[in-house]
Amino acid sequence: MDSREDMERLIFFEATREKAAANYARCPEDADNLTQWGGALLELAHFRQGQDQLNMIEESESKLREALAINPKKHETLWCLGNSHTAHGFLLPDSGKANEYFKKASDCFKKALDEEPKSELYMKSLEMSAKAPNVYVELQRQVLSQQLGIGGSGSGSGANLSAKKKQNNDFKYDVLGWAVLVLGVVAWLGMAKIAPPRAL
Repeated sequence: MDSREDMERLIFFEATREKAAANYARCPEDADNLTQWGGALLELAHFRQGQDQLNMIEESESKLREALAINPKKHETLWCLGNSHTAHGFLLPDSGKANEYFKKASDCFKKALDEEPKSELYMKSLEMSAKAPNVYVELQRQVLSQQLGIGGSGSGSGANLSAKKKQNNDFKYDVLGWAVLVLGVVAWLGMAKIAPPRAL
């Protein structure tokens, strides 16, 4: 994605967040508004680093839980909260805590699927959430390997290099799967904001 598209996304989700905050001041019991707010915060978190990113994801989770307190069966909110928990898990250095968030995400995706059983997006999200702990371990391994300077030593057999390449490709596809999932959130939020034209 180029920087122009990133800037457009940033502007779009910042405007969504501001609008949701204004709507919340007028009507704090609007679960749809809280869901949009939580989703916008999750997207904006991708533009942050470190503790700022984690804080924004936690704020996203808070808004989404607030929406579920109003409407516990709102499948869109459950799904969005699952994505937020997944993102939260990937940012934690402790695998035990990360797995707790992956479990929460899985539970949210299951509940969303229970409410909307024909949703392919929710089915795919549930499938991907089952892979999250392994992707997390691989990501941590690669980060550690890069920090130690082991990653590009070039002193391995052809079979080892082939296995490493396959493992790296699998990892890339898993990460791409998560990226597609997040883009699904973006598309869903965008479509949710566009009302169909009224007949005159």
